[in-house]
Amino acid sequence: MTQLSLQHVIKRYGSYTASDDVSFEIPKGKIFGLLGPNGAGKTTLIRMITRILYPDSGTILFDGELLCDKHTERIGYMPEERGLYKKMKVGEHLIYLARLKGLSLAEAKEKVNYWLNRLEVTDWYLKHIEELSKGMSQKIQFIATVLHDPELLILDEPFSGLDPINSKLIEEEINRLSEQEKTIIFSTHRMEQVEEICDDIVLVNKGRKILEGEIKELKQRFKENKFRVSYRGELSDGVLDKLHVLSQAEGSVVVQFSEEHHGNDLLKLFIEQEVEVTAFNEILPSINEIFIRQVEQS
Repeated sequence: MTQLSLQHVIKRYGSYTASDDVSFEIPKGKIFGLLGPNGAGKTTLIRMITRILYPDSGTILFDGELLCDKHTERIGYMPEERGLYKKMKVGEHLIYLARLKGLSLAEAKEKVNYWLNRLEVTDWYLKHIEELSKGMSQKIQFIATVLHDPELLILDEPFSGLDPINSKLIEEEINRLSEQEKTIIFSTHRMEQVEEICDDIVLVNKGRKILEGEIKELKQRFKENKFRVSYRGELSDGVLDKLHVLSQAEGSVVVQFSEEHHGNDLLKLFIEQEVEVTAFNEILPSINEIFIRQVEQS
């Protein structure tokens, strides 16, 4: 089932086109990576999804309905630019934000206590926002985003300022929310996190969509027939001359085959040399490599 659908969305600022005929769909319950270099148009897309901005043309559908004000209560948005009021105390600030999302005072207090406990920050209930470190402020901002139990979460650089322990804590919460059928749009510049967390991605550049798909499928689509072989024994003279060797170390070699050959051909060649193959792996491109290649080509 599709949670969110963008269809031929265009947004202009004068003569500048920030979103140029962008279309993609986000399945319900998926973690969806919205990627692109600085100035690619990601923020404009997010602001249209949250109805901060409106498209000049095209449509945005939420659960099959034209996106409108009633849907914003079902969306949680964690912007890259943090918006916490520094003079307020953590607890009262979170309760205030929860009330803005329609929770009663009792519901707001219950949700705030629940999330402060989950993210291990209950001791900060009476602290002022201005006393928080960047990482601690990030955790409070995450709580503010999920308090009202939204169906669609938009997380813009959610790990910024977090140490590895707290990054892992937030990542676990994101995965747990996904298991609860929450749909999550994840925007970041850190491609290793995209590869670890996301199911699907869309890549935009200069306002246009240039790539879309499931991460596993994309890695297969852009593979380059590279293999790493580890072995014991001695290869006969000239065997590596038959291969395009990318790198070589003692007992290990990385080669690239032409498209008409396959991994089985390489494995057969090594077996014929009467060496013991201890490891045989196809090398798939990382999302970071695919990202750079596609942006440069576009």
